[in-house]
Parts: sequence; structure tokens; C-alpha cells
Amino acid sequence: MKFIVLLFGLLIMNSVQAFQLDSTLQKLEQAITNKDIYIHQKYDRIAAIKKELGKHVYYEDNQQIYEDYLTLFKEYQSFNYDSAYYYLEQAKSKAFLLKDTLKISRAKIKEGFVLMSSGLFKEAIDTLESITLDILPDPYKFEYYAVKARTFYDLADYTRDNRFSDNYIQKGNEFLHQALRYVEPNSNEYWNTESLNRLKHSDWKGAQQAFMYWLQHYDLPAHYEAIATSSLAYVYSVQGDNDKNLEYLARAAIADIESATKETVALRNLASELFKLGDLKKANHYISLAMEDATFYNARHRKMEISSILPIIEKAQIQKTERQKNTLKWIVIALSVLAILVVIFLIIIFKQLKARNASRRILSESNLKLQELNNNLKEVDSIKQEYITYFLKVTSGFIHRIDQLQKSTLQKIIAKRPEEVVQILKKYSVKKARAHLFQQFDEVFLKLFPTFKEDYFNLFPEKERVLLNNEDTLNNELRIFALYRLGVQDSNQVADFLELSVATIYSYKTRIKSKSNYKDNFEEKIMEIKQYENKKVNK
Repeated sequence: MKFIVLLFGLLIMNSVQAFQLDSTLQKLEQAITNKDIYIHQKYDRIAAIKKELGKHVYYEDNQQIYEDYLTLFKEYQSFNYDSAYYYLEQAKSKAFLLKDTLKISRAKIKEGFVLMSSGLFKEAIDTLESITLDILPDPYKFEYYAVKARTFYDLADYTRDNRFSDNYIQKGNEFLHQALRYVEPNSNEYWNTESLNRLKHSDWKGAQQAFMYWLQHYDLPAHYEAIATSSLAYVYSVQGDNDKNLEYLARAAIADIESATKETVALRNLASELFKLGDLKKANHYISLAMEDATFYNARHRKMEISSILPIIEKAQIQKTERQKNTLKWIVIALSVLAILVVIFLIIIFKQLKARNASRRILSESNLKLQELNNNLKEVDSIKQEYITYFLKVTSGFIHRIDQLQKSTLQKIIAKRPEEVVQILKKYSVKKARAHLFQQFDEVFLKLFPTFKEDYFNLFPEKERVLLNNEDTLNNELRIFALYRLGVQDSNQVADFLELSVATIYSYKTRIKSKSNYKDNFEEKIMEIKQYENKKVNK
């Protein structure tokens, strides 16, 4: 009985963890969607600081100008290396102009941080070691040792060679211990340092408790929340709790995005973990975003780390896509064979209907086979069913018209009445025939995708939405993407069908995408438009 209760409890706990993970990953997707908003907010804050800087420059308030430059550095320090370094250099220049040794040292500490963040470890260490510690107050000493500790930790991660990395970690531990002597107790800085100290000494339980206490009892800015959750994810990974590892990596990535932090590892690590679990689509998406962030920040070591796994994930994704294409190819072949079988059986049934009582038994057997075949065909994709019917109808009608035209023309030629032949030929309008073809195509497509137009227009801003006069038809713009939704994505095939040039097709696509809300993934949004039946299932 106790075993059953324990098993039931474990199942409930696993279900809750899975739900929390799914919920957090959904929040991450939403954060990624809104990342441009957070970046704009970052630029708004920077613009406000620069405005204040302009006022202080006007009044030649060098003390305040120095502080403004450091404030700009703080905004850029985890956002863009080049800009951060520029404003730090400006702050250092003002400090030298003021001949203020303390201000110079303060700027150098921050220079060490930004150099380390960019992967310039030797330069960071040289800069930090040029500082005279005796003149620094305790808060500056704490920052000095904390930056130096992280520099050696990051250097160890970058080296990944036990002959050197063990020594780097030992030095990092020594500097972190020094930092704890000068940190203000019961502050974010204290718990950040204390938690990291336990982690680096492989005290996994202690580190978990420290990080959780920090998260639960302090109001953490987004940057500190990213540090705490990312570190907790590592602790859980060491302890073998994969769900918690993924959940906290996702939380760290969300915090990084919301704080517009580009110098980060959470998204890269999350991509790596998802790749191990076989979720190639998300892994490929996240590792690409991580590379974009590293490139934007200009973090050399981060780009190298990502470059080591990016090709592996991309290759796996390509291989998966190729397997799906091969599967789809065989499905299409099977559907084609089934369609041919349908035609053959229809012919057999038609002939059997003309037979006498002796053939009724054969007809009955054929009907049973046809019923069995029809039951199998219910599982065939509805798009293929509709367009096979459409193709047969159009082909039959075209042959019938050609037959009529041939008979009528031959009669007139035999009767030596060429002027009547001309009149007959003039009655047949290719333009009308193509218009009829488009009309039939539109009817079949809108039968399969009755909400296509509504979903399509929802991809555009309100001012760009142009409704058609006839609700039962499509225009060429809509037909291009209707064909794309059906899988006809070759511009040459689309151009042949619509009787347009390939250049015109490209022009349509470029113009339409430039007006949409989804310039970078417009085609993906088109492919997400579902059939009516699928929408009902999803609801």
C-alpha cells in the first residue's frame, strides 16, 4: 500500500514538473516574440541618460559627466561590448582629467568586467592588476575581487583543459573568498557571491539552498534573476534533475531577454539540452538566437562556444527534414497509387453493371473491395482528395471541349468553309478558360481552407488589409500564397500556373512580406494556417 501511495505521489510530482516546464517554455516563446520591445525600452533608457549627459556637458560638470558615462556603461555592459567600452573610456578620460585616483580605479574595475565579458581574459587580468587596492573602499574591493574571480572562472570554462582550468578555478575561489570579506551582508551582492562560492566548491545542496533562498526572499533585478536561475539550472543538471534544469534555464533565458542582456549563456545551454532530448526545432531556433546575441554583443568566447555546437544541431535538423521529405514522398506515391486504383475499380464496376445475373456475384465482390478501399481512402489527406477530383474534372472538361472543337473544325474544313472555322476558333477564349480554371481552383481551395483569407489578412496591420470584392474568389496575390500553403513553393511552377513571370512572382512576394507584421517568417505563418477540420480539433 505504501509503495502504491509513493508511486502515485511520484506520478503527480512528475506531472506537475512537466506542466511547469511546458508553461515556462511557452513564456520563453512569448518573451522571444516580444524581445524587440525590451530592446526598444533599453534604447529609451539610454536616450534619456544621453539627454542628461548633454545637459551636464553644456554646464561642464565633469563630476556628473563621469557618473553619466558610467551609467551609460552600465546599460551597455551586458548589451554591447563596443559601446560599453567606448563609454568606459570616456569615463576614464574624465577621471584622469579630474586627477581622481579613486574614480580611475573604479573605471578600471568595470573595464576588467567588460574585457572579461568579451573574452579578453588576459587584458582583463592585466587591467585589474594595475589597480592599487589600498586606496579602495570596501564596496570597490568587493567589486574588484568579484570581477577577478569571475574572470578566472570564465577562463577555466573557456580553456576546458584540466591541466590549466583546475588552477584557474582555484584562483577564482580564492578571489571569491576575498570578495566575501568586503560584501555588504544580506544584500543581493552577498547572496550572489555566497551562492556562487558554494557552487564552485561543489556543495550542490548548499548551493541549491542558497540560490533558492536568494530567489524567494529578495527582490531580484532581471539580471540577478538570470544569474540565480541559470546557476540553479546547473546545480539541477549535476543532480540529474533534467526537468528542473530545463525549467530554470528557460527562466534564465526569459530574464535575459526581458533585461535585454546579450552577453548570456542560458539560451545556448537550453538549446544544447533540448538537442540532447531530440527537440531539434527548438534547439535550432534557440542556438541561432544565442549566436545572434553573441554576435551583437561581440563576445568572442561565446561565439566560439556556440560555433562548436551550432553546426551539429543544424545538421541534425537538416537530416530530420530530409527524412520527413522522404516520408512525404512515399505518402504522395501511395496516394497516387490509391487514386489510380480508384479509377480502375470505377471502370470495373461500370462494366460489371452491364453484365447479366452471372456477373452479379463478381460485382458484389468488387463492391466489397471498393468499400474496403474507400474505408482506407478516408485516412488519405483531404487536400490530395480534393485536388485529384479537381484535376479529373478539369482534364475531362478540357478533353471534351477539344473534342467538340476538333469535330466542328474538321466538318467546316471538309465543307471548305474556312471563314466559319475562324469564327469557331474565335469563340474559344483562352483568357476565359484560364479565368474559369482560377475560379475552380479558388472554390476547391476555399473549401479546404474556408478561413484562409481571414487568417491571411490578420498577418498585416489594419491599414494594409485590402478585402476582395468577391468573397468566393482569390486574387493573384492570394493565389501565390494559397499555392505555397498547398506545398507548391517553386516560383517557376507558380509562375506557369498563374501565367506570370518568375520576376513578377518574386516582386509580389517581396512587396507583400514587406507590408506584413512578420517580415522574417511570413512563409511560416502562411503554413500555420489550418484547415477547418483541424481548427475544430484544436479547439
